[in-house]
Amino acid sequence: MADQSTQSIVINANPEAIMDVIGDFEAYPQWAGSIKKGEPLDDDGNGWATKVAFDLDAGPISDSYTLAYDWDDYPNRVSWQLVEGKMQKSQQGSYVLSDRGDGTTEVTYNLSVELAIPMIGMMKRKAEKVIMDTALKELKKRVESLAS
Repeated sequence: MADQSTQSIVINANPEAIMDVIGDFEAYPQWAGSIKKGEPLDDDGNGWATKVAFDLDAGPISDSYTLAYDWDDYPNRVSWQLVEGKMQKSQQGSYVLSDRGDGTTEVTYNLSVELAIPMIGMMKRKAEKVIMDTALKELKKRVESLAS
């Protein structure tokens, strides 16, 4: 099992507004820098995608992969795991949302990725930190721009 990385950020919005952005996979290329495609392949009948195909181009690393999503704890948590990928052996992640009661929500991003190619632990952790930091900042920017 790969090590898990965790980061948090506070977003000026309620959990439902944040989940709406997280669940709008087709819009990811508009705001999530390295995601070139987010295509829902299946849904739960309530409009939440349960399987999504992604194309990622993050400079030296590009990948096409599919994730399975679980929305059972909406709007407090969404989790996912890798179904298939070219560069990844496994990926498990989640966004955990905690309403702070003042119009803001703390979003905690948990991510564990195991690549198909070996990578030195220190480099892997640094890459995960950059991915997570960028993802949280881009999510915050997108949610808050839609709320204003």
